[in-house]
Amino acid sequence: MAGDTERMREFWDERAREDAFYFVDNRQRYRSPDLESFWESAAAVEYMLDGLGVKLQGADSVLEIGCGVGRVTRWLAARTGHVVALDVSHEMLTRARLHNPELGNVRWVLGDGVSLATIPDESVDACVSVVVFQHLPDASITLGYVREIGRALRPQGWAALQISNDPEIHRPSTPLRWRLNALLGRGPKGHGHPAWLGSHVDLDALRDAALDGAMEVEKVWGAGSQYCQILLRKKAKE
Repeated sequence: MAGDTERMREFWDERAREDAFYFVDNRQRYRSPDLESFWESAAAVEYMLDGLGVKLQGADSVLEIGCGVGRVTRWLAARTGHVVALDVSHEMLTRARLHNPELGNVRWVLGDGVSLATIPDESVDACVSVVVFQHLPDASITLGYVREIGRALRPQGWAALQISNDPEIHRPSTPLRWRLNALLGRGPKGHGHPAWLGSHVDLDALRDAALDGAMEVEKVWGAGSQYCQILLRKKAKE
């Protein structure tokens, strides 16, 4: 696991130095982002939560896994009491603090890329993660996170996660032109790296991991796609 952590941290640190905005939202123009649309696009998380049938409350403490430069964090912080924003990359977190100095209710946390070791048991009301798990190089890491989410959630808390369960999207297919542009510094690097290509997750395996974390899969939306949305609910204490 230590090797997984360092490889992922190194990859995302390099991508943050290269163009953090593009690698958080690759709809942006490489090295020429439209920052207004970048920050506004975080509202897509509202569409995800509405589709899953959950809402954030003003007093909630929310864990965000894979905060990057704080695009979704900014949106969460405006609607909740406290956000724990976790990322594996030093460089992404440095930029998140730089671009969001006004977020006094956010705690930026460096994670290890494979667990929630820094998050206390039953310390958050909700967990949100968008376009993060699909980049993890091994599905077992995602399943480990699911178990850890169950530990971190308070009873009856929920987690809204975006995963991929489309195996085709994770096959290497970088066109030659893209590879040449990357070599010449005219295009993004790293599209063939395992930490970008990611992995797909079997939904039955995810249900088993949720049960291990004392949670149930309450809703699945978009099964079979790169953008499969999952709602998990922590069981109440008996």
